[in-house]
Amino acid sequence: MKQSSLRRLRIRAARIGAEVGEAVNMFAGVAAVWFGFTSLAFATYYIPSESMQPSLEVGDRIVVSKWAYGYSRHTLPLGLGNLLPDSWDGRIGWGSPRRGDVVVLWDDRQDLTLIKRVIGLPGDIVAMRDGRLFINGAQVDRTLVEDRTYRENADPQDAIRVRLYEERLPGGRVHPIYERGDNNWLDEYGPDVVPAGHVFVMGDNRDNSADSRAPEGPGFVRFENIVGRAETVLYTFEQCRHEDGLYCPRGRVWRGL
Repeated sequence: MKQSSLRRLRIRAARIGAEVGEAVNMFAGVAAVWFGFTSLAFATYYIPSESMQPSLEVGDRIVVSKWAYGYSRHTLPLGLGNLLPDSWDGRIGWGSPRRGDVVVLWDDRQDLTLIKRVIGLPGDIVAMRDGRLFINGAQVDRTLVEDRTYRENADPQDAIRVRLYEERLPGGRVHPIYERGDNNWLDEYGPDVVPAGHVFVMGDNRDNSADSRAPEGPGFVRFENIVGRAETVLYTFEQCRHEDGLYCPRGRVWRGL
């Protein structure tokens, strides 16, 4: 009787061990698929600040294509690229950012992941004069759409007044920008030449973005530091309350950039 009970216990333990092994293999497979997908294909990012308004609002969850330009240590998720040896700081690349692309990038100066718009390409001469953007000596066109007033998430007590413009970059890409005025802290810059293998980036909220113009910003961004290209707003929920005379963006789902 004792031998029979012991045999049954052994059989049961073997079955439990097999089930645990299957579960471990399943989770390992899921983790491998997730790691490969977020490293090589697409990843999602949350927008925490107003620097890319009105194109991106606080709370937006965006989809970023990691294969758009190629791969580097900054493409790996969870900061795993920091485990690579310092001698490997290159890029496996087959494409380069285009003027007007919205990119996720790694800022070495602040150890932060940022999202900005590519404004200057290698060899471009970029300058700001009285709040107007100049590329290669030509003033970039902008068209006034409307005046807006909204509350910032960082300081919801104050209402911010801005002008909404549509800006047309060389090559024809059009995107919206906010301007509080043309005499703010980053409205005078350059001219500077974008080095080879780098891009010059700016936020669409021009007077509320620590970008390539700012002393504390990322400066000229190396291709290796670009994580990927933002493709679409996956979803967002309203982060503000509706008030008379104040702009409050509505929730959005699957909106292209």
